[in-house]
Amino acid sequence: MSASDKILVAMSGGVDSSVAALLLKREGRDLVGAYMKNWINEDNVIGHCPWQQDIEDARAVCDRLGIEFRVVNLMQDYRERVVAYLLDGYKRGLTPNPDIMCNREIKFGVFRQWARDHGFGAVATGHYARRVETSPDQSNPIGYFDREGGTRFALLEGADKNKDQSYFLALLSQEQLADARFPIGHLPKPELRRLAAEAGLPTATKKDSQGICFIGEVKMQDFLRQYVPDQPGPIVRATDDKHLGVHRGLHYYTLGQRKGIGVPSNADNQAYVVVGKRAGDNALLVAFDAADAPGLFQTEVRVHSLQWNATPPAAPCRLEGRVRYRDPRVPIEFIPEAGNTALVRFDEPQRGLASGQILALYDGERLLGGGVYV
Repeated sequence: MSASDKILVAMSGGVDSSVAALLLKREGRDLVGAYMKNWINEDNVIGHCPWQQDIEDARAVCDRLGIEFRVVNLMQDYRERVVAYLLDGYKRGLTPNPDIMCNREIKFGVFRQWARDHGFGAVATGHYARRVETSPDQSNPIGYFDREGGTRFALLEGADKNKDQSYFLALLSQEQLADARFPIGHLPKPELRRLAAEAGLPTATKKDSQGICFIGEVKMQDFLRQYVPDQPGPIVRATDDKHLGVHRGLHYYTLGQRKGIGVPSNADNQAYVVVGKRAGDNALLVAFDAADAPGLFQTEVRVHSLQWNATPPAAPCRLEGRVRYRDPRVPIEFIPEAGNTALVRFDEPQRGLASGQILALYDGERLLGGGVYV
């Protein structure tokens, strides 16, 4: 095998990446497992950060599979490309998505470059997504199947719709996709667990991790509290400007949030929801959670910083959008504008579209790209 055939598998210490390595091994691929050391929370001051256990679990899986294991230190890059982006966004009143940025900047960014520099031709991860080669004779009225020289790839949702993670790959480029491998994208989770158990993988029964990408089981509020000073201000009812209480800082809240606001329901058991932030007086705007809550539902939104893994549409067209992870795809009218921006009109009003979050763009199961809510 040539060096370009070698695959570096991103091993998180979880069962998904473990089975990704297992399947590649069974295919006879030349592979090495690697844990990306992106963050160390030595004293666990902001929650449970099990990086040491994850490294040992990843190493144990590689030992079981008989493949080499490495630890790749990307802590400085992670701080500069993900943590700084996260903190800057919250300081500016936005709601950033560190998992999407981690995929673009770390897993398929500096980790991919590290792999290329060390003789690997591809990076594999445990994402529930599918990568397929596009056919040169495919056509579409808006032209995003155009073949622009060389082999091109399409990114499809994972076969298990309950686990599909294509949303988190919305900002990958065609160049990044060319070097990506998603070995488990065709599997339902129960089948993946079964394969892990049959192969005797140490992670077969390990629970799925929750929390910030490669940091661990850390609540976002606890993380922010360590790095962004509290800036208390009034909680105001948007419909009549009535003062309802005091918040600790606007960065702790996001549009559409119901829980943890600190304002009780009324006598009719109507709950408040966040509908906006007012920079002038540092006010958190709330209203009763209803279809007519001011600012809560939107029928159109602008997105910027568009990134495509396919040829972008040059004219208005019909697509589908996923407004956040776990939400279904919804029909949209996509209207390109100058400066890598677009106007998006939804067929049905969408709830709680927070500035800084990501809109993923689809044609059926195919992920085309994504943009950031203005």
